[in-house]
Amino acid sequence: MARCSLRMSFPAVWRIGGRKASTQRRIALLFIVVGLFMICTYFAYETLSQHHEQNAALSEYAKKYEHIEVTDTDDENLYYGIVIDMGSSGSRVFVYFWPQHTGKPNELLNIQQMRDQERKAVVKKIKPGLSSLADTPEKVDGYIRPLLDYAASKIPSSKHHETPLYILATAGMRMLPQSKQDDLLGRLREGVPKNYKFLFSDTSVEIISGKQEGVYAWIGINYVLGRFSHDESDPYQVSIDIPGDGKLIRKRTVGVLDMGGGSAQVAFEVPQKLEFKDKEMLAKGHIAEFNLGCHQHESDHVYRVYVTTFLGYGGNAARKRYEKSLVNITKDSDESVRSGIGMTFSSPILDPCLPKGLKDSITVSKKEVFLRGSGNFDKCQGQLKPLLNLSVPCEKEPCSFNGVFQPNIEFSNSEFYGFSEYWYCMEDVLRIGGVYDYEKFQKAAKNYCATRWSLLKEHYEKGLYSKADEFRIKYQCFKSAWITTVLHDGFKFPKDYKYLRTASLIHDKEVQWTLGAILHRTRFLPLREIQHSSLQKPYKPPWVKAATPWLSNQYLLVICFMIVSVFIFVYIRWLRRLGPQRSTLARVPTMAYFMTEEGQIQEGIYEREEHLPN
Repeated sequence: MARCSLRMSFPAVWRIGGRKASTQRRIALLFIVVGLFMICTYFAYETLSQHHEQNAALSEYAKKYEHIEVTDTDDENLYYGIVIDMGSSGSRVFVYFWPQHTGKPNELLNIQQMRDQERKAVVKKIKPGLSSLADTPEKVDGYIRPLLDYAASKIPSSKHHETPLYILATAGMRMLPQSKQDDLLGRLREGVPKNYKFLFSDTSVEIISGKQEGVYAWIGINYVLGRFSHDESDPYQVSIDIPGDGKLIRKRTVGVLDMGGGSAQVAFEVPQKLEFKDKEMLAKGHIAEFNLGCHQHESDHVYRVYVTTFLGYGGNAARKRYEKSLVNITKDSDESVRSGIGMTFSSPILDPCLPKGLKDSITVSKKEVFLRGSGNFDKCQGQLKPLLNLSVPCEKEPCSFNGVFQPNIEFSNSEFYGFSEYWYCMEDVLRIGGVYDYEKFQKAAKNYCATRWSLLKEHYEKGLYSKADEFRIKYQCFKSAWITTVLHDGFKFPKDYKYLRTASLIHDKEVQWTLGAILHRTRFLPLREIQHSSLQKPYKPPWVKAATPWLSNQYLLVICFMIVSVFIFVYIRWLRRLGPQRSTLARVPTMAYFMTEEGQIQEGIYEREEHLPN
């Protein structure tokens, strides 16, 4: 009788021999673990690669504008900013641009001055200064319109609503009474938003202090020189005290020396914390602490800068003070009074700070006084030193001159740039601009002072001093002695100091304090929201990047590796716990069901062989 059976005991795979089944299960599990590891590694690598490629693309995109002179206004990924310098003699508008921020918190915006199709800087100047409208504030709208129209014509109209505008006034406005200042600034705050769509608020208009102007100049110069980039391979580094009790090793910044006609200025970073018993000392204008970074709580770009302006210590102002002292010294001499020295050209006062044989006349107390140069450079320096007022009591030790506090400079690990008079004195006549060398400069200045005025004038008329005017060659001797006196007797620079460079341009570009101003005022724009100017609603410019998620791509690979490692560890533990086992072959009875020819199901016993452990 034919029968067929229906086996309903265990899955077929379980009927394989014990040792063979165990080996296959282990191999299968191992392949699963290895496959999981490879899949996680692949996806983590792809994600991380895309992240790095994106950062690299943004960095390359930013760098492509570093050396391009013409600004591509068709590029939708460029953003713009405007700064108007309201000076005493006139006002100038500067237009800047920058590509999208890279997203790296220790990098600043790549801000550069905009250039038109003719490769000219986008700058426009008008005269006179805003302070000239002190009695006619109603003319302010018409005064500033040419500057804003010019900037608006250079910036794509689609970008106007996201372009920050800053109007910053300086010395001319500072000298006005407070009521007149308020009238002029109020007109600007009211009129500009009505006529222009720039990103503008009440705080965008300000009369900045001399301290702010000096800080902005320091920022601009160091920014162009690349001193704010955190390149650990740079050999010139310095240890900085940061907020709290920490220290930070970073690239060394440069100090700035500047001297105009009326004032002299110095600014440099102070690495060490300063303690002031009198807290008002900090507010007086000596120390500025600020953060240039994207995150206010981070210290990578926290800087502590000493900046001071000495009014009356510029080249021309110092010359006038010197002439008065020269006449007073002559008056104090009885012999000079009896002989009438200085009253006529035939009996002039000898001036060691003028070239030999130069005749000059000045007006002191409404009287004309006559001078004749003797060209004695060493004597000139000796007579200029009292003008520094070194005997004035120091407000806080240590001091530079005129009783003004100045922190000690670590000259062995420092670098300075000298601008304006420092450059003109070295380059326009003496032609030794660049790295300052005291001995070399002294020799050149002495030779110039000792040269007959008639010969110097002849050289000038023949065009040998093409960079200088007659005023320069006339007072070159005095100004050479003055800058060395200020530098070494005032600021206490050692005479063997080799790290001062005089310059008029940085990387062939004129650096204005306005660059530092926009860099400082836009420092948080890449990673935070700013307030809309008119509606006072949260407004996020396109350059603001989304916050970094808590799970960074850099950690994805590590997490995947840890997960797979746990699987492998568990698998190895399981193998060890299982251990080597022996088995014997045995016949094991198994329940089965049989179907008869009539279609009835009957129960029966089926025997099969199976390996059993000992």
